[in-house]
Amino acid sequence: MAYGYIIAQKNIDVIALHDCDILTYNRELLARLCYPVTNPNLDYEFCKGYYSRVTDRMHGRVTRLLVTPLIRSLKKILGHLPLLEFMDSFRYPLAGEFSMDVDIARVNRIPGDWGLEVGVMAEVYRNCAVRRVCQVEIAENYEHKHQVLSPDDTSKGLLKMCIDISKSLFRTLASEGVVFSDGFFKTLIATYVRTAQDMLKYYEDDSAVNGLVFDRHEESLAVETFTNGIKKASETITKDPLGVPLIPSWDRVTSALPDILDMVKNAVEEDNK
Repeated sequence: MAYGYIIAQKNIDVIALHDCDILTYNRELLARLCYPVTNPNLDYEFCKGYYSRVTDRMHGRVTRLLVTPLIRSLKKILGHLPLLEFMDSFRYPLAGEFSMDVDIARVNRIPGDWGLEVGVMAEVYRNCAVRRVCQVEIAENYEHKHQVLSPDDTSKGLLKMCIDISKSLFRTLASEGVVFSDGFFKTLIATYVRTAQDMLKYYEDDSAVNGLVFDRHEESLAVETFTNGIKKASETITKDPLGVPLIPSWDRVTSALPDILDMVKNAVEEDNK
C-alpha cells in the first residue's frame, strides 16, 4: 500500500525501504542506501544494502547457516543457473534495506511473508538488467532486534522464517523451469547438511582467529532447525506448488482499478487531516 501511495505522488523517482527495528539508525545509512539510485551518473535502478555487525560474536544465522549454504547446495545439484548466481552474489541477501527506481516498484510483485527479501531479489532479476543492480555498505556497525530460534514451533521465530524463505526460493526456481521431485529434495537436504556443517567449521575457525565467542552447540542446533524447516518447505511445495499468490504489482492493480492510486492518495491525505 505504501508503494501505491508513493507512486500516486507522481513526483518521486526513488523509493527506499529499511527495517523498522534498526538500533543504530542514522542519516548516513539512508544516504548511502539511496545514493547509487539517485545519482544519474551511476545509472542504477536497484541497490541493496549490506553492513557489519560488530559485537563479540557472529550474527546473521539465517544468512550464514541457511541461505548461503542452501543456495550453494542448489548450485551443486543444478549447475550454473543465472538466478542462483545472482542471489549468491549479494553480501547479505536477507538485508531488508534496499532502494529502487519507482518504475521497478511499479512492476514488482512481493511475497507477504518472511520470503520478502528473496522474493524481491527474484522480481528484480526478472524485471531489471543485472548491470543496473548494485550493493553498497550502508553502515560501519549495524544492530537490530533478534528473533528467537524457536526450533519446535513452525509458527514463529527463525524456523518460521526458514520455512517461508525456502518456499519462496523453491517457487522462484520452479518458475525458472526447475523440476522438483521427492528424490530431488532428499538430495538437496543431504547436500545442504554437508555444506552447512563445512561452513560451521569455517565460522568456528574464523571466530578463533578473531577472538570471537562461538557456541558450537547453538550453531549446530540452528543448522538442525533449518534442516527441519527445509523439509517442511519441501513438503508444502510438493503438495501445493503454487501456494499463496504474490501480492500483485501496482501495474496489475491499476489495470483492474484505474482510479486506485488517486483513491489511496486521497485516503491518506484525508486521514492526516
